[in-house]
Amino acid sequence: MKAQWQQYIRIINQVVKPALGCTEPIAAAYAAALARAELGCEPTSLEILVSDNLYKNSMGVFVPGTGKIGLAIAAASGAIGGNSDAGLEVLANIEPHHVAAAQTLIDNGQVSVNRTVTDEFIYCSVKAYGQGNTAKVVVSGGHTMVVLKEFNDEVRFTLAQGSAPATAAICDGVDISIDSIYEFATQVPFEYIEFILQASVLNGILSDEGMNNAYGLEVGRTMQKAMDDGLMSNDLINRIVMKTAAASDARMGGATLPAMSNFGSGNQGIAATIPVVITAKHYQADDETLARALIMSHLGAIYIKSHYPPLSAFCGNSVTSAAAAMAMVYLAGGSFEQSCFAIQNVISDSSGMVCDGAKASCAMKVSTSSCAAVRSFLMALNSQVVQGQGIIADNVEQTIKNVGLMVTAGMTATDTTIIDIMSA
Repeated sequence: MKAQWQQYIRIINQVVKPALGCTEPIAAAYAAALARAELGCEPTSLEILVSDNLYKNSMGVFVPGTGKIGLAIAAASGAIGGNSDAGLEVLANIEPHHVAAAQTLIDNGQVSVNRTVTDEFIYCSVKAYGQGNTAKVVVSGGHTMVVLKEFNDEVRFTLAQGSAPATAAICDGVDISIDSIYEFATQVPFEYIEFILQASVLNGILSDEGMNNAYGLEVGRTMQKAMDDGLMSNDLINRIVMKTAAASDARMGGATLPAMSNFGSGNQGIAATIPVVITAKHYQADDETLARALIMSHLGAIYIKSHYPPLSAFCGNSVTSAAAAMAMVYLAGGSFEQSCFAIQNVISDSSGMVCDGAKASCAMKVSTSSCAAVRSFLMALNSQVVQGQGIIADNVEQTIKNVGLMVTAGMTATDTTIIDIMSA
């Protein structure tokens, strides 16, 4: 197998992984679980410091297994009942008595959460106290990237800055483009990418959970009711939007089920998966064809998002859905050129959507971008494309660069303003 393709598989395995709960509060839970392991006992108090963006994305989202919102309960639950070896599934096995003990710590004023000034978009420091000792763990640059462990101010582990790639830099130095992603996805031997079908399984279960039970704003269930009442048709576009939104409903509503995440986001993993799976069923695609489409969607999303910071004022579902639309064209038998058209169309449609934190209403944004994906792939199949308009260039690679520039250079002030509004 080509060395280039081996790099692509490494990238996918690194950032497409199961995650239980929104990854920002889960990062705090993970750091706290590690701090407790370093401390060697259940902590009596915790001090948590986080970056502005991690703070923003934790303010309104339910922490799975707790029925509660926020960083304090995430960190306290991680410190008391979390599995420090489980990564983003750190809270998979917490029980009600762990949550009760965590809430007691919070109620007694023993858990402090504050923002800190840092250049890192993903940053969480947890200091745990107990039995006269202290332990500190810092996660920085990625949701599970541990850069420091201390016990009583003695460094037990440190990761020198730059010695491990931050999430945003995952494609640096890699020969990658939409063209090469398409070639890889369509030509690599099936056995090397069969693993991606697990995304269909995990996110499909999450979607069913959101359809069968009341979570968040019930966007998916509301659409099902409208279909039952004859207000909406049960067609391809509505099924895709409904099922994708339902998975996000469950995800943001605290369901104790993992999502297959993409680039540190469960919602973006959902947006990269569910529309592709439903489209594959519509076209009666076999498992191999579905796997190739999912690789195209997930790796395409990773590549586009590598052009800007992992947390920002930009809703990443926009470009994730652009990659999904690319894969949907492939499933429908369209050409590579038409797949590029689909990316252009989605970005033109939904790239103005801002991120104002993780919360129940993210399911609406997931539904918006997924709807844009379906419209855009249908337009692309008809060879209709947005080109040379606004931030949309004449070719897809320049459009991707334009998005990166817009987010990196143009939306910093927007991000600060959103965080200030939310923190007021």
